[in-house]
Parts: sequence; C-alpha cells; structure tokens
Amino acid sequence: MRVTIEKSKPTGTVAAPPSKSMAHRLLICGGLSKGRSIVHGIAPSQDILATLDCLKSLGANYTYDGDTVIIDGIGVPGSAKEALFCRESGSTLRFFLPLCMFGDDEKTLYGSETLLKRPLDVYKDICNKQGIKFDNDGKRITVSGKLAFGEYLVPGDISSQFITGLLFALPLLDGDSIIKVIPPIESLSYINMTIDAFRTFGVEVCREGENTFIIKGNQSFKPQEVWVEGDYSNAAFFGAMRSLGSDVNITGLKNDSLQGDKVYEELFAVLDEGMPGVDISDCPDLGPILFAVAAAKNGGVFTGTKRLRIKESDRGAAMAEELRKFGVSVEIEEERIIVNRGNFHKPDVMLCGHNDHRIVMSLCVLLTLVGGTIDGAEAVNKSMPDFFDKIKQLGVEVKYEAV
Repeated sequence: MRVTIEKSKPTGTVAAPPSKSMAHRLLICGGLSKGRSIVHGIAPSQDILATLDCLKSLGANYTYDGDTVIIDGIGVPGSAKEALFCRESGSTLRFFLPLCMFGDDEKTLYGSETLLKRPLDVYKDICNKQGIKFDNDGKRITVSGKLAFGEYLVPGDISSQFITGLLFALPLLDGDSIIKVIPPIESLSYINMTIDAFRTFGVEVCREGENTFIIKGNQSFKPQEVWVEGDYSNAAFFGAMRSLGSDVNITGLKNDSLQGDKVYEELFAVLDEGMPGVDISDCPDLGPILFAVAAAKNGGVFTGTKRLRIKESDRGAAMAEELRKFGVSVEIEEERIIVNRGNFHKPDVMLCGHNDHRIVMSLCVLLTLVGGTIDGAEAVNKSMPDFFDKIKQLGVEVKYEAV
C-alpha cells in the first residue's frame, strides 16, 4: 500500500496505544495461569495476534471482544496442539521457545524469513548443552526436549528477550534456577517490565545486584484481571510531531511506567542542540524516530546502535537511505550513527517503508513537514494498525493507493 501525506500541522489530542511490550507479557502470564484471566487494553497488532495464536497452540483458550481478552490458561505447558506461528514478532518467538521445552514431544515454530534470521544462538547454545534438539532451517524452528533448572549464563548485549523468555519458563520447573547476565545489559527496562508483570501474577524473581536473577522453582502464575498501560514506544511518534512544532497532546501514559522508551521526551529536547551525542543502547526502538527528528533539526551523533541491524530491517541503513531523499546525509559505523545537519527538503522520489513499522511511522512524521509518498505503508499493522486513522484525527491529510 502507498500512502501520500500532505504537508500539515497536526493538532489535537491522541490516546497512546496500549503497550505492545507489556501486552505480550500480561497475555503470556495469563496463558500460564491455571484459571481465567482478563486482560483489558489489547490492540490487534500482528505481533499481539501472534502471541495469542501461540498461546492457543500450547492449549490456552481465549475470547477477544473489543479491547479485552479473556484467557483460560494452561498452568505448565504440555504438548502442543499444533505448530506455533510467530509471524514477524521477535518477542513472541523468543518468549515462547523456552516454553516449548516442556515435555518430550517435538514442537515447531514458524516465522517470517527475516524473523528466523535474527539471533537465536543463546537458546541454541543452551539446547546443545542440555541435549535438547534445536533445529532452524530458515523456514521453521524445531525443538524437542526438557529444559533443566539450574544456572544459566546469558550475554546481556544481544537482546533482553532471551532473559525474559527464560524467566517465563524457569519458575515452572521442579528446582531453583539462577540467571547470570554477562554485562553490559542492554534494554534492562524490558526485564524490569517482565518482573513487574510476574509480580502481578504471583511469581517472584529475586535480584542480586544488577546482573543476577534468582528464580525459585515450583511456582505458579495466578489468574488476574489486568489493564495494559499506554505505550511510550509508539507514543514517541506523536511526541515527535510535538517536538517538531505541532500542537499534539498525548493521553493514556503512565507517569511511573517502567518502560525504557519513556525517555523519548528528554531525548527530543536534547536534539534541539547542535549535533548532540545520544546513547540509545537502552532504547533501541526509538532509533528511527530519533534519527528522523535529528534530520529535521540539527543532526545528532547516536551510539549504542549495533542492534539496529537485526530488527525488522537494518534500521540504521534503512533510515540512512530514506533520509538522503530529504537531503540529509547519514554516516553508519559499527556502534555509531551520525545524522548530519543538511538542507532538509521535500523528497523528490517515493520513500520506501522497508517492511518495518517504525521506519514507516518515522517517515510519516517527517512528511507532515514537507509532504510526500511512502511505499509499503502497510507495515504499520505490525504494531499500530490504526496509525493512519490517528494522524487523520489530528488533521493530517492521508491518501491511500493500493499497489
């Protein structure tokens, strides 16, 4: 789908979408509870639908009405009713892989080609050490074997999703476990969100310092009724419009949220300075919109960018390619991306969404300043399927073209 956005000044109030990161966690906690849980504030993004599909494959039953999911959980995972389809959701894949290591049956997880190319060696190494089958042929992942309780040594600079995935499984085992994370730990806020969700469902994870997590075995998730808080990651796109001069107010965000992307307002303010240095190692999902705002302002030097290469797209390279169409040059290094101050102008060629929701939404923010067209705009369905409806409500003129 191609979308054309006219130059405009967004004005009005927009409700933050529910936190996709917290929704994943609350739904899985509910799915692992023995009994009925109710989760309010669920948006039907492709990633969340993938998590619901996988819970159903493991035996949980749910109904989805409006923005509420009523889920009858399974307790400890057993045999899978069918294969697990993770679509393009990295969270879904990495959270469910350890949960597939219960019982002796073989379980198969499917995902997009780009998803199955994302790093999974942390789990592969664990499986090799424990004699668990782990096979990734690029089209599917097959696992068979029982995860063992005990001590786990996990690198902290690849993805916090591996730690969360293990945390979902280890409390359900028959003995105690310890996760020792090799520093540095990036995206620590996401681990804190996991522990907070666990506490709500009656499961405790203890900490020794910043890098060690102690998990008692034989715990169980208790059914709850919960509400998903607003999402700072996706609210950042509307916050960027405000940072660039529009009159946009955002509602539905929790002031004391543990979300690491809550820092977006502070970072947008820093970008008012000339070529500031910004470390995004703890908020990598903000990378594309930060690059976009920097391009429209005074540039910026961003560190902690290595992991952007292994997202839905190579986000540094994708934004560099698109920002050049706005007259802004971008330099990419191993752990640093430099957005230079340029002659920012309306692109004279069509923009590409790179099959990446955060790229599309970041480019849309810039197009409200100058106008233009994006190809592949349907990528927003991954996390915010009503994104274009929301910006239309703010007075942005949006035209659609099927291709």
